[in-house]
Amino acid sequence: MTRPPGGAAVQDKEVPPFRRLLSSGYPPEKLAKLLLVEDAWKPFPKAADRAGWSEVPEDARKKLLELGAKERHASWPALPATLALEFARNGNRSHYEALSFGRRTALRRLVLAECVEGEGKYLDDIANGVWAVCEETFWGVPAHIGAQRRGVGLPDVTEPIIDLFAAETASLLAWTHYLLAGQLSTVSPLVPDRVAVEIERRVLEPFRRRSDFWWMGFRGPAVNNWNPWINSNVLTCALLLDRDAQRRVGEVHKSLRSLDRFLDAYHDDGGCDEGPGYWSRAGASLFDCLELLRSASNGAIDFYSMPLVGEIGRYIYRAHIHDHWYTNFADAPALVSIAAGLVFRYGSRIGDEKMQGLGAWAAARGPSGGVEEGSIGRDLAALFGLRALRKAKAFQPLVRDVWLPGIQVMMARRKEGSAEGLYLAAQAGHNAESHNHNDVGNFMVYAGGQPAIIDVGVETYTAKTFSKNRYDIWTMQSAFHNLPTINGVMQAAGRQFAAGDVHYQSSDAEALFRMEIAAAYPAEAGLESWIRTLRLDRGRDEVTVRDSYRMKRDGGSVTLTLMTPREVRQTGAGVLTLGSIRVLFDSQRLRARVEKIEITDASLKKPWGDHLYRILFEAAHLAAAGEFLLRLQAA
Repeated sequence: MTRPPGGAAVQDKEVPPFRRLLSSGYPPEKLAKLLLVEDAWKPFPKAADRAGWSEVPEDARKKLLELGAKERHASWPALPATLALEFARNGNRSHYEALSFGRRTALRRLVLAECVEGEGKYLDDIANGVWAVCEETFWGVPAHIGAQRRGVGLPDVTEPIIDLFAAETASLLAWTHYLLAGQLSTVSPLVPDRVAVEIERRVLEPFRRRSDFWWMGFRGPAVNNWNPWINSNVLTCALLLDRDAQRRVGEVHKSLRSLDRFLDAYHDDGGCDEGPGYWSRAGASLFDCLELLRSASNGAIDFYSMPLVGEIGRYIYRAHIHDHWYTNFADAPALVSIAAGLVFRYGSRIGDEKMQGLGAWAAARGPSGGVEEGSIGRDLAALFGLRALRKAKAFQPLVRDVWLPGIQVMMARRKEGSAEGLYLAAQAGHNAESHNHNDVGNFMVYAGGQPAIIDVGVETYTAKTFSKNRYDIWTMQSAFHNLPTINGVMQAAGRQFAAGDVHYQSSDAEALFRMEIAAAYPAEAGLESWIRTLRLDRGRDEVTVRDSYRMKRDGGSVTLTLMTPREVRQTGAGVLTLGSIRVLFDSQRLRARVEKIEITDASLKKPWGDHLYRILFEAAHLAAAGEFLLRLQAA
């Protein structure tokens, strides 16, 4: 594993050829002609444009004022050195991040409240927030400081580095400057001036000068969500604040070249190997970048007809199970609250009614009614897109069959447009994916749109999550996925530990997925072959798991694992009942045992509650070749 400092794992991958999908059509000289000059670009109404801000729906205005009122007279808590050092000392990253992110949330809410009200009531608080953030030594988080030459610990002020949250902070301040520079000048002209100076020093100058940040993709392995996420913020700063036209064009072109490397890591099917939870900062951040470019060129720079851009967008509804449940291989969470307005706008750009419908549905079902809280650029786009979003037809697409051959993931349900019956998702792939778990051949089953056989997900991130000891964490291990453990041996991490002979087919009658997963296990497992076949029988409303094996010698042992949030009851010989589904097994060959796993981690409690169950089907002293069959039926 190639380890970026802290926040995201980038695995050793095959680096695809350089396709230059974005930058090849827009060399610097062409960009210079198409980009609006900085003062001419008006992506959203500034705070002084009272008519523009009056277009925000009344309920959204009320919500923003309520949030802003909570932050009045904010204390801007200190970020002392000892708090920053916790990550290096004991691996904790959440204490520092809670205070740091809290500062930025308060500032964002104050800015939007002032824009809505326009009476100057929040300006002193905003100035305090801007000044406090500008006084920080590092705008990122301690978990990412390892990118600096002096390593993990305290930030080195002589080496500004650009991580996710340095870039996010710069974007927040850039939008604050755009919206409120004139008003903040009445507090002191040095407030907006300081913003411009700090963004140049901390983000734009390092971005121009350096090409060795791993997330840029110019050196080393393929990139992940860091690439479009950071580039979206760099583009924001360059387009809003850089008054040197030639330099601004260079920054935009370099960002395009970097985004090319993100697209180079994608297969034509648009599948996100980081999962739907990370799509919000992978494919969705790509959309942020494309929207900025389109807007800043008055529509002249438009990539939405590019097939890959469309497929990357469609992934989010293809991975959708029902309500807020999504397929969640690797570090992705099972419960996902999508940015409703963003999904709708992306769907509108690519002309996809299903994507628009999912975005509109999420807005209608969410507590905020489409008023988003996140990155301020997204918040602004959501606010000024609310009227269109609320007029759209809202529905869950609930696609019947999905096959993403690039990342080797399949998803299938009993019938199109319905959560009725069983849903099966499974993956082949390899054990060096971004945010990887050792989970080649893993699958999940939902019944009536609710989880039955699950992928547990990941605990709250710590230093260990992205260290050499990552696979000591139980949630990363194949023994805690729906996979076999063979002769006491689990799957191993690395690109060579992969599925082979992968085959998928679907019809009105069934969805069938077959793969050879023996190579996902190290040699000490003693395997010659392990062919896993997963089948959704739509007529019988049944999922079968057939494992055909061949070992190097007789007398081996196998444990088949199923993970479930449902209470498990043995209701007959060879029958386990998990609420609305039954698991049938050969009780002559397999002994079923159930472990209760207490959940204390906050990230896992959200989807699964206080505990999970681990079903272990154990077989000992096996013949050298044979087969196991599990049948999951709707009760």
